Amino acid sequence: MKTIFRQFMATRHLKDSLERISWLEKKLPTSGGRFAVPFVYSGKGCFKSIEPRQNMAEIEALYHEVRALAPERVLEIGTAKGGTLYLWCQAALPGATIVSVDLPGGEFGGAYSPLRIPLYQSFAREDQQLHLLRADSHRPQTVEKVKELFEHRPLDFIFIDGDHTYKGVKADFHQYGPLVRPGGLIGFHDILPRADLPDIEVHRFWREIKDRYDSEEFIGTESTGRKVIGIGLLRVGEEPLSLF
Repeated sequence: MKTIFRQFMATRHLKDSLERISWLEKKLPTSGGRFAVPFVYSGKGCFKSIEPRQNMAEIEALYHEVRALAPERVLEIGTAKGGTLYLWCQAALPGATIVSVDLPGGEFGGAYSPLRIPLYQSFAREDQQLHLLRADSHRPQTVEKVKELFEHRPLDFIFIDGDHTYKGVKADFHQYGPLVRPGGLIGFHDILPRADLPDIEVHRFWREIKDRYDSEEFIGTESTGRKVIGIGLLRVGEEPLSLF
């Protein structure tokens, strides 16, 4: 009986959530204005929030870059509450393909319940194809699946926000970075040292690569209410990425 009741409430909360997002989008009809949607949205149950985990100023700066790029093929590694996934759908062109890879469990996984899948799928707009892979981004099978979903075409933008260990972020960069076309973008979350969370080592890898490429850092302020942890951006040049 409890399981049936939970399913009933989840269905009801999902319906309410979809209606809430639709209402917000009508109030904010442009992709620029819709940056606010994940931050002001409020739902119930397991759909309570889709707020990005990034500092607002930092993710807004990256969002502007991605909107200017107008990508057709976007890969997100690490989706969590879904806020950034929503933003990439808004920034991408109609008909774009967006792929999310999120680890179902583990230290840097398990961020969203399968019940949230219909909510995330609703983010796709205007004939966009949105694929949600609940898988380990480091597994060769996952890399091949991602390539298949993009029909082996080069990517425009990758946001790396999954495994935050040094080896993990390096592996994601090495496996997926070469898929990005010349002129494309690669974003990294958590590029500043985290004394409170020493297992997060993105800053180590970022220090190694930022001077090798055309890079930029977005560092916000504490006034947004989110911890300042930084976003790094690489702009892929005319030559393929030189890995090390």
